[in-house]
Amino acid sequence: MPRPLGISSLRILAAVRDGIAYGLDIVAHTEMPSGTVYPTLGRLKRSGLLAARWEDQRVAEREGRPRRRYYELTAEGAGALANGLARVASVAAELSPDGAGGV
Repeated sequence: MPRPLGISSLRILAAVRDGIAYGLDIVAHTEMPSGTVYPTLGRLKRSGLLAARWEDQRVAEREGRPRRRYYELTAEGAGALANGLARVASVAAELSPDGAGGV
């Protein structure tokens, strides 16, 4: 059984689900350090939860910037995100003083 996804992975998957598609935007959106985001993106891609593609070099050159790598959530990634969010909600409910999830 695979290890459950941590909060950083869930935040990154949720950002990609919400249309935040490349590394620096994911860093800004999640407010996590690049030293956390980029290695996690690599792990999520290798595990099949994210797909990635490089943009056309001509687009980057036209805009005067480095080429971007765009990420998208795979079907497996969407399922892992849903399971992870349910697990987090369950833990939050267990930790709530009234047991209703009002952490």
